[in-house]
Amino acid sequence: MSFSISGKTAIVTGAANGIGLAIARLFADKGANVMCADIDEKRLIEELGEARDEGNVRFFAGDLRERLTIANLVSATIDAFDQVDILVNASRQVMATDALDVDDNSVEMLLDQNLMTSLRLTQQVARRMIKQGKKQPEGQVGAIVNLSSIAAHQTQDNLMAYSISSAALDQMTRSMAVSLAPHRIRVNAVAFGSVMSASLKASVAENREWRDNIRNHTPLGRIASPTELAEAVQFLAADSSSFMTGEIMVVDGGRSLLDVVSAPAH
Repeated sequence: MSFSISGKTAIVTGAANGIGLAIARLFADKGANVMCADIDEKRLIEELGEARDEGNVRFFAGDLRERLTIANLVSATIDAFDQVDILVNASRQVMATDALDVDDNSVEMLLDQNLMTSLRLTQQVARRMIKQGKKQPEGQVGAIVNLSSIAAHQTQDNLMAYSISSAALDQMTRSMAVSLAPHRIRVNAVAFGSVMSASLKASVAENREWRDNIRNHTPLGRIASPTELAEAVQFLAADSSSFMTGEIMVVDGGRSLLDVVSAPAH
């Protein structure tokens, strides 16, 4: 059983900060070629440097809600590294919902951002992986990992849109796993509780009570680091999980084991 991803080529979305950035850096440190994608070009440059055409880390800036941008991302990855073996859909957005406001459009926005972007990119990358697989008689052809949340099954009214989009992403993971299994492409997801992402770090810095609330409702008594989540993603991307597909792996410090969780999953 190998946890190695050395020599593999990965696309990581949401790679300009937080969890996506941690995944991209870990993959690069483990010897993978990494195409880091995000809408925030300035932050990509700050985190990854100016170089676009050297080494095993490249970046691509664009709005992945646009179909043409997705096609351009896949093309840029092939141009840079000749193949794509791993896709990590780490781009996501959290937005509060007013469940009784008929003008609230958060559900549509988060379905577009958190579900449809991942689905469309998965479709495009899978087509490339299938093409590559025709030249590879056996073994894993590709691995796709989606970032989900325990909010998919722990409801809070002010996070209704986030919960709906997370639940939809979980079901997309299962459906695509079945569709792509005959092509030797695995599709799994990591559902997390609270991870010290850039957005959560800013939030708990302003609200110590909220930070303590999260810790008190997590059996392990702390908030995870982005690196811990990145290592779980590496496991699902590598041959170490070669007989896993359609799984939603929970990494939440035990929070989903509790009957009532008042601290939001984030």
